Amino acid sequence: MRALWLALVAVLALPAAARADSVVALGDSAISGEAGRWAGNTNGAYTRTDALGPTAYHDVSGRESIPGCHRSKSAEVHIGGGVKSYNLACSGARTYTRPNKPGLDAQADTLRQIALTDRDIKAVVVLIGANDYGFADIVETCVVNWLTSPSWWKNYCRDDSDMVQMFSAANIANNTQAVKGAFARVKQAMADAGYSEADYEILAQTYSAPLPVGSGIRYPESGWTRQTIGGCGVWNKDVDWARTTVVEVLNSTIRNAVAGMSNVQLLEMTEALAGRKLCETTVGLLEEKGVASWKSAGAVDKTEWVHQVRTVTTLLPPYQLQEDAHPNYWGQMAMRNCLRQAYNGGAPRGGKCTRGTGLNALGEPNMALR
Repeated sequence: MRALWLALVAVLALPAAARADSVVALGDSAISGEAGRWAGNTNGAYTRTDALGPTAYHDVSGRESIPGCHRSKSAEVHIGGGVKSYNLACSGARTYTRPNKPGLDAQADTLRQIALTDRDIKAVVVLIGANDYGFADIVETCVVNWLTSPSWWKNYCRDDSDMVQMFSAANIANNTQAVKGAFARVKQAMADAGYSEADYEILAQTYSAPLPVGSGIRYPESGWTRQTIGGCGVWNKDVDWARTTVVEVLNSTIRNAVAGMSNVQLLEMTEALAGRKLCETTVGLLEEKGVASWKSAGAVDKTEWVHQVRTVTTLLPPYQLQEDAHPNYWGQMAMRNCLRQAYNGGAPRGGKCTRGTGLNALGEPNMALR
Protein backbone atom coordinates (compact mmCIF):
# COMPACT_ATOMS: atom_id res chain seq x y z
CA MET A 1 0.00 0.00 0.00
CA ARG A 2 2.84 2.37 0.89
CA ALA A 3 4.51 1.62 -2.50
CA LEU A 4 1.24 2.45 -4.31
CA TRP A 5 0.95 5.73 -2.41
CA LEU A 6 4.53 6.72 -3.26
CA ALA A 7 3.91 5.92 -6.92
CA LEU A 8 0.79 8.12 -6.93
CA VAL A 9 2.68 10.99 -5.33
CA ALA A 10 5.41 10.67 -7.94
CA VAL A 11 2.89 10.84 -10.79
CA LEU A 12 1.19 13.89 -9.32
CA ALA A 13 4.56 15.58 -8.94
CA LEU A 14 5.37 15.31 -12.66
CA PRO A 15 5.14 18.65 -14.50
CA ALA A 16 2.00 19.12 -16.55
CA ALA A 17 2.47 18.91 -20.30
CA ALA A 18 3.21 22.35 -21.67
CA ARG A 19 0.25 23.86 -23.48
CA ALA A 20 0.85 25.85 -26.62
CA ASP A 21 -0.44 29.41 -26.63
CA SER A 22 -2.29 30.55 -29.75
CA VAL A 23 -2.61 33.59 -31.98
CA VAL A 24 -5.45 34.21 -34.46
CA ALA A 25 -5.58 36.48 -37.54
CA LEU A 26 -8.82 37.95 -38.90
CA GLY A 27 -9.32 40.34 -41.78
CA ASP A 28 -8.67 40.74 -45.49
CA SER A 29 -5.95 40.14 -48.08
CA ALA A 30 -3.42 42.38 -46.35
CA ILE A 31 -3.22 39.88 -43.49
CA SER A 32 -4.39 36.62 -45.09
CA GLY A 33 -1.09 36.39 -46.96
CA GLU A 34 -2.15 37.50 -50.45
CA ALA A 35 0.87 37.60 -52.82
CA GLY A 36 2.85 35.67 -50.25
CA ARG A 37 4.02 33.23 -52.92
CA TRP A 38 6.40 35.75 -54.54
CA ALA A 39 9.67 37.14 -53.15
CA GLY A 40 10.45 40.27 -55.17
CA ASN A 41 9.42 41.04 -58.76
CA THR A 42 10.76 40.06 -62.16
CA ASN A 43 9.66 40.24 -65.78
CA GLY A 44 11.82 37.23 -66.49
CA ALA A 45 11.24 33.61 -65.52
CA TYR A 46 8.71 33.45 -62.69
CA THR A 47 10.79 30.78 -60.96
CA ARG A 48 13.26 33.47 -59.95
CA THR A 49 10.79 34.87 -57.40
CA ASP A 50 8.62 31.81 -56.69
CA ALA A 51 9.35 31.33 -53.00
CA LEU A 52 6.49 28.97 -52.09
CA GLY A 53 5.34 27.35 -55.33
CA PRO A 54 1.82 26.38 -56.44
CA THR A 55 0.75 25.21 -52.98
CA ALA A 56 1.46 28.62 -51.42
CA TYR A 57 -2.21 29.26 -50.61
CA HIS A 58 -3.19 25.74 -49.55
CA ASP A 59 -4.34 25.98 -45.95
CA VAL A 60 -5.75 22.45 -45.72
CA SER A 61 -4.48 19.21 -47.21
CA GLY A 62 -3.87 19.77 -50.93
CA ARG A 63 -6.19 22.76 -51.43
CA GLU A 64 -7.65 26.02 -50.16
CA SER A 65 -10.41 25.61 -47.62
CA ILE A 66 -12.14 28.64 -49.21
CA PRO A 67 -10.96 29.22 -52.80
CA GLY A 68 -9.48 32.68 -53.29
CA CYS A 69 -8.95 33.50 -49.62
CA HIS A 70 -5.21 33.07 -50.26
CA ARG A 71 -4.22 32.18 -46.71
CA SER A 72 -0.58 31.75 -47.58
CA LYS A 73 2.08 29.79 -45.77
CA SER A 74 4.04 33.02 -45.39
CA ALA A 75 1.15 34.86 -43.70
CA GLU A 76 2.31 36.88 -40.73
CA VAL A 77 0.19 35.00 -38.19
CA HIS A 78 2.43 31.89 -38.39
CA ILE A 79 4.97 33.19 -35.88
CA GLY A 80 6.17 29.73 -34.84
CA GLY A 81 8.20 29.12 -31.73
CA GLY A 82 5.66 26.64 -30.40
CA VAL A 83 2.78 29.12 -30.79
CA LYS A 84 -0.29 27.68 -32.53
CA SER A 85 -1.69 29.92 -35.26
CA TYR A 86 -5.07 30.21 -36.95
CA ASN A 87 -5.48 32.20 -40.17
CA LEU A 88 -9.18 33.08 -40.56
CA ALA A 89 -8.57 36.08 -42.84
CA CYS A 90 -9.73 36.06 -46.44
CA SER A 91 -8.65 38.05 -49.47
CA GLY A 92 -11.46 40.40 -50.45
CA ALA A 93 -13.12 40.34 -47.03
CA ARG A 94 -15.17 43.27 -45.77
CA THR A 95 -16.72 43.91 -42.40
CA TYR A 96 -19.71 41.90 -43.64
CA THR A 97 -19.99 38.59 -45.50
CA ARG A 98 -20.55 38.34 -49.26
CA PRO A 99 -20.90 35.17 -51.39
CA ASN A 100 -17.75 33.06 -50.97
CA LYS A 101 -16.11 35.84 -48.96
CA PRO A 102 -16.43 35.45 -45.18
CA GLY A 103 -16.45 38.93 -43.67
CA LEU A 104 -15.52 39.86 -40.13
CA ASP A 105 -18.94 38.71 -38.95
CA ALA A 106 -18.37 35.16 -40.21
CA GLN A 107 -14.72 35.16 -39.18
CA ALA A 108 -15.69 36.25 -35.67
CA ASP A 109 -18.15 33.36 -35.47
CA THR A 110 -15.39 30.93 -36.47
CA LEU A 111 -13.16 32.53 -33.83
CA ARG A 112 -15.83 31.84 -31.22
CA GLN A 113 -15.99 28.18 -32.20
CA ILE A 114 -12.20 27.86 -31.98
CA ALA A 115 -12.07 29.69 -28.67
CA LEU A 116 -14.61 27.30 -27.14
CA THR A 117 -12.04 24.50 -27.36
CA ASP A 118 -8.72 26.33 -27.49
CA ARG A 119 -8.42 27.99 -24.09
CA ASP A 120 -4.96 29.41 -24.73
CA ILE A 121 -5.55 32.19 -27.26
CA LYS A 122 -3.39 35.12 -26.21
CA ALA A 123 -3.69 37.46 -29.20
CA VAL A 124 -6.21 38.16 -31.94
CA VAL A 125 -4.78 40.38 -34.68
CA VAL A 126 -7.34 42.13 -36.90
CA LEU A 127 -6.90 44.11 -40.14
CA ILE A 128 -10.08 45.18 -41.92
CA GLY A 129 -11.71 48.08 -43.73
CA ALA A 130 -9.90 48.52 -47.06
CA ASN A 131 -12.48 46.57 -49.07
CA ASP A 132 -15.35 48.47 -47.49
CA TYR A 133 -13.80 51.49 -49.21
CA GLY A 134 -13.28 49.52 -52.45
CA PHE A 135 -9.51 49.09 -52.47
CA ALA A 136 -9.42 46.94 -55.63
CA ASP A 137 -11.54 49.50 -57.50
CA ILE A 138 -9.18 52.29 -56.46
CA VAL A 139 -6.14 50.44 -57.82
CA GLU A 140 -7.91 49.53 -61.05
CA THR A 141 -9.22 53.05 -61.66
CA CYS A 142 -5.86 54.72 -61.08
CA VAL A 143 -3.99 52.30 -63.37
CA VAL A 144 -6.62 52.52 -66.12
CA ASN A 145 -6.54 56.33 -65.97
CA TRP A 146 -2.77 56.23 -66.37
CA LEU A 147 -2.92 53.78 -69.28
CA THR A 148 -5.59 55.74 -71.17
CA SER A 149 -4.28 59.29 -70.89
CA PRO A 150 -1.10 60.94 -72.20
CA SER A 151 1.49 62.67 -70.02
CA TRP A 152 0.54 66.00 -71.56
CA TRP A 153 -3.17 65.55 -70.64
CA LYS A 154 -3.22 63.50 -67.48
CA ASN A 155 -6.48 61.94 -66.36
CA TYR A 156 -6.19 61.63 -62.59
CA CYS A 157 -8.16 59.13 -60.55
CA ARG A 158 -8.14 61.22 -57.37
CA ASP A 159 -10.83 63.56 -58.72
CA ASP A 160 -13.08 60.91 -60.31
CA SER A 161 -16.58 61.17 -58.88
CA ASP A 162 -16.60 57.65 -57.45
CA MET A 163 -13.23 58.24 -55.77
CA VAL A 164 -14.48 61.49 -54.25
CA GLN A 165 -17.54 59.69 -52.92
CA MET A 166 -15.46 56.86 -51.44
CA PHE A 167 -13.57 59.35 -49.32
CA SER A 168 -16.40 61.71 -48.49
CA ALA A 169 -16.95 62.58 -44.84
CA ALA A 170 -20.20 60.63 -44.82
CA ASN A 171 -18.64 57.46 -46.23
CA ILE A 172 -15.69 57.69 -43.85
CA ALA A 173 -18.11 57.99 -40.93
CA ASN A 174 -20.14 54.99 -42.14
CA ASN A 175 -17.06 52.82 -42.65
CA THR A 176 -15.62 53.80 -39.28
CA GLN A 177 -18.81 52.60 -37.62
CA ALA A 178 -18.66 49.37 -39.63
CA VAL A 179 -15.06 48.73 -38.56
CA LYS A 180 -15.93 49.58 -34.96
CA GLY A 181 -18.74 47.05 -35.13
CA ALA A 182 -16.36 44.44 -36.52
CA PHE A 183 -14.02 44.82 -33.56
CA ALA A 184 -16.99 44.69 -31.20
CA ARG A 185 -17.99 41.36 -32.77
CA VAL A 186 -14.51 40.00 -32.16
CA LYS A 187 -14.72 40.98 -28.50
CA GLN A 188 -18.20 39.47 -28.22
CA ALA A 189 -17.07 36.22 -29.84
CA MET A 190 -14.32 35.83 -27.24
CA ALA A 191 -16.72 36.69 -24.42
CA ASP A 192 -19.26 34.16 -25.72
CA ALA A 193 -16.51 31.53 -25.63
CA GLY A 194 -15.89 32.27 -21.96
CA TYR A 195 -12.82 34.48 -22.27
CA SER A 196 -12.40 37.48 -20.03
CA GLU A 197 -10.58 40.55 -21.34
CA ALA A 198 -7.69 39.72 -19.05
CA ASP A 199 -7.16 36.42 -20.89
CA TYR A 200 -6.13 37.84 -24.27
CA GLU A 201 -5.43 41.02 -26.24
CA ILE A 202 -6.69 42.30 -29.60
CA LEU A 203 -4.07 43.85 -31.90
CA ALA A 204 -5.63 46.33 -34.32
CA GLN A 205 -3.24 46.36 -37.26
CA THR A 206 -2.93 49.20 -39.77
CA TYR A 207 -2.27 48.89 -43.51
CA SER A 208 1.22 49.19 -44.96
CA ALA A 209 1.70 51.75 -47.74
CA PRO A 210 2.49 49.82 -50.96
CA LEU A 211 3.92 52.73 -53.01
CA PRO A 212 6.24 55.66 -52.30
CA VAL A 213 5.20 59.21 -53.10
CA GLY A 214 5.57 60.18 -56.75
CA SER A 215 9.05 61.65 -56.37
CA GLY A 216 10.25 58.30 -55.02
CA ILE A 217 9.28 56.24 -58.09
CA ARG A 218 12.22 55.14 -60.24
CA TYR A 219 10.39 55.21 -63.59
CA PRO A 220 9.36 58.42 -65.41
CA GLU A 221 5.75 59.47 -65.92
CA SER A 222 6.31 59.72 -69.68
CA GLY A 223 6.49 56.62 -71.84
CA TRP A 224 5.22 53.19 -70.83
CA THR A 225 7.99 51.76 -68.66
CA ARG A 226 6.30 52.71 -65.40
CA GLN A 227 3.73 50.00 -66.09
CA THR A 228 5.23 47.66 -68.68
CA ILE A 229 8.43 47.22 -66.68
CA GLY A 230 7.68 48.36 -63.15
CA GLY A 231 4.02 47.43 -62.76
CA CYS A 232 3.15 50.73 -61.09
CA GLY A 233 1.38 52.75 -63.79
CA VAL A 234 -0.05 55.64 -61.78
CA TRP A 235 0.44 59.39 -62.18
CA ASN A 236 2.61 61.08 -59.53
CA LYS A 237 -0.25 63.21 -58.20
CA ASP A 238 -2.41 60.09 -57.85
CA VAL A 239 0.43 58.26 -56.06
CA ASP A 240 0.73 61.18 -53.65
CA TRP A 241 -3.04 61.11 -53.12
CA ALA A 242 -2.94 57.36 -52.52
CA ARG A 243 -0.37 57.83 -49.76
CA THR A 244 -1.69 60.98 -48.11
CA THR A 245 -5.41 60.28 -48.49
CA VAL A 246 -6.17 56.62 -49.21
CA VAL A 247 -3.69 54.99 -46.82
CA GLU A 248 -4.23 57.67 -44.18
CA VAL A 249 -8.02 57.33 -44.30
CA LEU A 250 -7.87 53.53 -44.14
CA ASN A 251 -5.66 53.70 -41.08
CA SER A 252 -7.39 56.59 -39.34
CA THR A 253 -10.62 54.62 -39.79
CA ILE A 254 -9.08 51.76 -37.80
CA ARG A 255 -7.57 54.04 -35.16
CA ASN A 256 -10.82 55.94 -34.65
CA ALA A 257 -12.87 52.74 -34.63
CA VAL A 258 -10.92 51.23 -31.72
CA ALA A 259 -10.31 54.44 -29.80
CA GLY A 260 -11.32 53.90 -26.19
CA MET A 261 -11.88 50.15 -26.57
CA SER A 262 -10.54 48.05 -23.73
CA ASN A 263 -7.96 45.30 -24.38
CA VAL A 264 -7.24 46.61 -27.90
CA GLN A 265 -3.78 47.83 -28.88
CA LEU A 266 -2.56 49.32 -32.17
CA LEU A 267 0.00 47.50 -34.29
CA GLU A 268 1.20 50.22 -36.68
CA MET A 269 2.45 48.84 -40.02
CA THR A 270 1.99 51.98 -42.13
CA GLU A 271 5.67 52.41 -43.06
CA ALA A 272 6.87 48.87 -42.34
CA LEU A 273 7.85 48.50 -46.02
CA ALA A 274 9.64 51.85 -46.30
CA GLY A 275 12.55 51.63 -48.73
CA ARG A 276 11.22 48.38 -50.19
CA LYS A 277 7.97 49.56 -51.78
CA LEU A 278 6.80 48.88 -55.30
CA CYS A 279 8.84 50.90 -57.86
CA GLU A 280 10.75 52.73 -55.13
CA THR A 281 14.13 54.18 -56.14
CA THR A 282 15.91 52.23 -53.39
CA VAL A 283 15.09 48.79 -54.87
CA GLY A 284 14.40 47.18 -58.24
CA LEU A 285 13.35 44.15 -60.22
CA LEU A 286 15.71 41.20 -59.84
CA GLU A 287 17.14 41.83 -63.31
CA GLU A 288 17.62 45.53 -62.56
CA LYS A 289 19.69 44.73 -59.49
CA GLY A 290 21.66 41.82 -60.94
CA VAL A 291 20.01 39.36 -58.56
CA ALA A 292 19.75 35.80 -59.88
CA SER A 293 16.86 34.69 -57.67
CA TRP A 294 15.10 35.46 -54.44
CA LYS A 295 17.51 33.09 -52.71
CA SER A 296 20.56 35.13 -53.73
CA ALA A 297 22.60 36.81 -51.01
CA GLY A 298 21.27 40.30 -50.33
CA ALA A 299 18.11 39.82 -52.41
CA VAL A 300 15.90 40.92 -49.52
CA ASP A 301 17.54 44.36 -49.42
CA LYS A 302 17.73 44.93 -53.19
CA THR A 303 14.27 43.89 -54.32
CA GLU A 304 10.67 44.95 -53.72
CA TRP A 305 8.44 43.72 -50.91
CA VAL A 306 5.22 44.55 -52.79
CA HIS A 307 3.84 42.61 -55.75
CA GLN A 308 3.61 44.31 -59.14
CA VAL A 309 0.31 45.47 -60.60
CA ARG A 310 0.13 43.17 -63.62
CA THR A 311 -2.04 44.15 -66.60
CA VAL A 312 -2.84 42.15 -69.76
CA THR A 313 0.74 42.55 -71.02
CA THR A 314 2.25 40.92 -67.95
CA LEU A 315 -0.58 38.97 -66.29
CA LEU A 316 0.16 35.38 -67.24
CA PRO A 317 -0.13 32.22 -65.15
CA PRO A 318 0.90 31.45 -62.51
CA TYR A 319 0.39 35.11 -61.50
CA GLN A 320 -3.09 36.07 -60.30
CA LEU A 321 -4.75 39.47 -60.61
CA GLN A 322 -5.81 39.53 -56.97
CA GLU A 323 -2.15 39.43 -55.88
CA ASP A 324 -1.50 42.92 -57.30
CA ALA A 325 -0.18 45.65 -54.98
CA HIS A 326 -0.02 43.41 -51.89
CA PRO A 327 2.94 42.77 -49.61
CA ASN A 328 4.77 39.78 -51.11
CA TYR A 329 6.70 37.00 -49.38
CA TRP A 330 9.31 39.43 -48.01
CA GLY A 331 6.62 41.85 -46.91
CA GLN A 332 4.63 39.12 -45.18
CA MET A 333 7.71 37.76 -43.44
CA ALA A 334 8.70 41.25 -42.32
CA MET A 335 5.29 41.76 -40.74
CA ARG A 336 5.51 38.30 -39.18
CA ASN A 337 8.71 39.41 -37.48
CA CYS A 338 6.90 42.44 -36.05
CA LEU A 339 3.83 40.43 -35.05
CA ARG A 340 6.04 38.02 -33.13
CA GLN A 341 7.51 40.97 -31.26
CA ALA A 342 4.00 42.29 -30.61
CA TYR A 343 2.94 38.85 -29.37
CA ASN A 344 5.67 39.36 -26.80
CA GLY A 345 5.79 35.85 -25.39
CA GLY A 346 2.07 35.79 -24.67
CA ALA A 347 1.85 39.31 -23.18
CA PRO A 348 0.79 41.20 -26.34
CA ARG A 349 1.74 44.82 -26.83
CA GLY A 350 1.25 47.41 -29.53
CA GLY A 351 3.88 49.47 -31.29
CA LYS A 352 5.20 50.83 -34.55
CA CYS A 353 6.90 48.42 -36.95
CA THR A 354 9.99 49.71 -38.77
CA ARG A 355 12.39 48.08 -41.21
CA GLY A 356 15.99 47.08 -40.63
CA THR A 357 18.35 45.31 -43.06
CA GLY A 358 19.30 41.70 -43.70
CA LEU A 359 17.64 38.53 -42.48
CA ASN A 360 17.31 36.98 -39.05
CA ALA A 361 17.94 33.32 -38.23
CA LEU A 362 14.39 32.47 -39.33
CA GLY A 363 14.87 33.92 -42.81
CA GLU A 364 12.76 36.98 -42.05
CA PRO A 365 13.74 40.60 -42.73
CA ASN A 366 15.09 42.22 -39.59
CA MET A 367 12.46 44.54 -38.16
CA ALA A 368 11.93 46.59 -35.01
CA LEU A 369 8.78 47.23 -32.97
CA ARG A 370 8.91 50.39 -30.91
